[in-house]
Amino acid sequence: MHIPKSETGALEIEMFDAALQNALLQNPNYDVNRWLFVPNHYDEYRYILGTRGKNPLICYGINPSTAAPDDLDNTLKSAERIALFNGFDSFIMLNVYAQRATNPDDMEKHFNPLLHEENKKAFRYALSLCAGDRPTVWAAWGNIVEKRKYLNLCMREIIEIGNQHNVHWVSAGKISKKGHPHHPLYLRKDSPLDDFDMESYMRLFCEDEEASA
Repeated sequence: MHIPKSETGALEIEMFDAALQNALLQNPNYDVNRWLFVPNHYDEYRYILGTRGKNPLICYGINPSTAAPDDLDNTLKSAERIALFNGFDSFIMLNVYAQRATNPDDMEKHFNPLLHEENKKAFRYALSLCAGDRPTVWAAWGNIVEKRKYLNLCMREIIEIGNQHNVHWVSAGKISKKGHPHHPLYLRKDSPLDDFDMESYMRLFCEDEEASA
C-alpha cells in the first residue's frame, strides 16, 4: 500500500531527462538490461516502469501504485501477461498522472503542472522506443479518470500527443458503461487487444465536459 506522504508540489521533482539518464546506468538493485525504471529508485512518483525489448506495448494506466523492478503489483503483472499474449516482447507502463497512490482516493487534490509536463516527456520517450511508424498504445485508465478533475486535462493532453505520433489506440476487456477503457486488473491473461475508437471517445468526453461545465 502506498499512501502519499505529501502533495507533490512540496517535493523536489526530478526532471524526466535527468531521471532517464540515471535510469540507463547500471543499478545494484535490479537488472537495467531487463528493466526500464524512471526514476531508478522508489519515490513518491514514477514516470516509467517496464521491460526492455524491440517491440514494446505501451500501456496507459491512471497513476502508479507500489510496483518496482522485480516486484510488480497485480495490475502490472496483468499488463505484462496481456502484452506477451498479444505478440509484444515487452511492455512499458505509463500513467495519466505520475503520483504514487495505491488508493486513487489518496491522490492529491491540487494539480502539479510541473509533474505533468515531465510525465508527458516520458510518453514521448516511450514512443521513440517503438518500432515502425504506428506505435500501439493500450488505453487502460478505467473509470478512475473521473476521480480528479485535473485527470481529464492530463488525459486529453496525452491523447493529443499520441495522435500527433499516429498511435494505434487499443483497449482490452469491456468498455465501461461510461465509455472508458477497461483497467488491466482482473482481465484474463489471454485477453485480446481491440481497436479503440479514440476519436469517438474524445467526442463523448468533450460533450460530457461541456455538460458539466
